[in-house]
Amino acid sequence: MVSKIFKSFDEAVADIKDGATIMIACFAGPGGFPYFLVKALAKHGAKDLTVISNTAGGIGLTFDFDDHKILFENRQVRKVIASFPFSVSPSKPTCAEKQIIAGELELELVPQGTLVERIRAGGAGMPAFYTPTGAGTIVAEGKEERIFGGRPCLLEHALRADYAFIRAYKADKLGNLIYRGTQRHLNPAMATAADIVIAEVDEIVAVGRLDPEAIITPGIFVKRIVRLAHEPDFPRHLNKSFWAKPKKGQRRKR
Repeated sequence: MVSKIFKSFDEAVADIKDGATIMIACFAGPGGFPYFLVKALAKHGAKDLTVISNTAGGIGLTFDFDDHKILFENRQVRKVIASFPFSVSPSKPTCAEKQIIAGELELELVPQGTLVERIRAGGAGMPAFYTPTGAGTIVAEGKEERIFGGRPCLLEHALRADYAFIRAYKADKLGNLIYRGTQRHLNPAMATAADIVIAEVDEIVAVGRLDPEAIITPGIFVKRIVRLAHEPDFPRHLNKSFWAKPKKGQRRKR
């Protein structure tokens, strides 16, 4: 059996071609974000990408968070499908926001629950579904609408990708994954809805070492695993200094 374990993040993303569609698990913060996979993709340089993610990176949170904004800064992205592509601070627009306004980046704005359900449907093999979310709003433009139970509902199509970058806590050598904390946001859904799922993990263990009851993503979905190396340039948002408890009378700096 071919090993799913890759020695480096660069190796894991090396075959991504221009024009690929990539799901990137993100929930507006550092928890459960595949930082090193995104960093490797930025270095790799594939362009004209379609990115499916909760945000478009760099949304202006009060702490320093390195995320997939680098892909937009590098102008590697042609289209983004997201729920929250804009900054939380109007005075500090994101790179993606500037490109969208300038007509340089295509945006498909999707309500957050609908985004997750479209991904889940893609993983379940469902081509489409109806939802009342967004009916009567700008989201409904160009979409089929039907009435169910007296409520207008929109037809939403499933989402799938060529690749999915996900972040998990542990993997075994078959690719079975368990998550910890906020890693349980979009990661499990995205792991079912891509042709090639690449998992960035803290630890890889032998088959049989994971509690079967704790496994969330079966290894059948995962094609590649890369163990996280605590490199010198490890994400600033995970530095111990950020999480250090402030001294009495002081406020945490963010």
